[in-house]
Amino acid sequence: MKKQVLVVHGGETFKTYDEYLDYLRGYELDFSASQKREKRWKDLLQEDLGDGYQVILSRMPCPRNAKYLEWKIWIEKYFPYLTDDVVLIGHSLGGIFWLKYLNENEFPVGIGQVHLIAPPFGDKNGNHDYLDGFVLDSEKLKNNVGRKLAGRLFFYHSLDDPIVPFTDMEKYKKLLPGAKFFVFQDKGHFITDDFPEIVENIKKTGEK
Repeated sequence: MKKQVLVVHGGETFKTYDEYLDYLRGYELDFSASQKREKRWKDLLQEDLGDGYQVILSRMPCPRNAKYLEWKIWIEKYFPYLTDDVVLIGHSLGGIFWLKYLNENEFPVGIGQVHLIAPPFGDKNGNHDYLDGFVLDSEKLKNNVGRKLAGRLFFYHSLDDPIVPFTDMEKYKKLLPGAKFFVFQDKGHFITDDFPEIVENIKKTGEK
């Protein structure tokens, strides 16, 4: 049986609807780039992992004005098709989405690994309150996620990330010391066409 990999992409969040409208008004469209979208590492993950894996690229609702409850409802539609030992991947907002979901809900099948790429950190103490419904109950996170997924939880962040500050990874390190953290110098926000490190970790951990 193929090992499944379920990927949740990133998105934008806003404290108010007016802020979202201002974002749309100020957004500069690069028409030439939109006509020739290059494949990124998520698009190539199936090819990179090979025939032993089934990569499922979710398309979450309204990523430009993401709402946690909408994403929760949508991701649960995939659950009847998942099998034990599934690999979960979350990029950026998708990373904190998985942390919040796993912190508040029982997952329906066994989880093999969780890989979080440049996830923002937001909690009820006011850190990054723009994350709105995606904020975490950090007091429960250590037990509900950290201990349950010890040795199977991977974080990736780059020092030059222009979107999510590297200090967010440091906050996760304090809360989840049992996780594995990978630091890069020049990956930015991981908008790249290759990501060999995550491919290697998925395969290596899956072989154990």
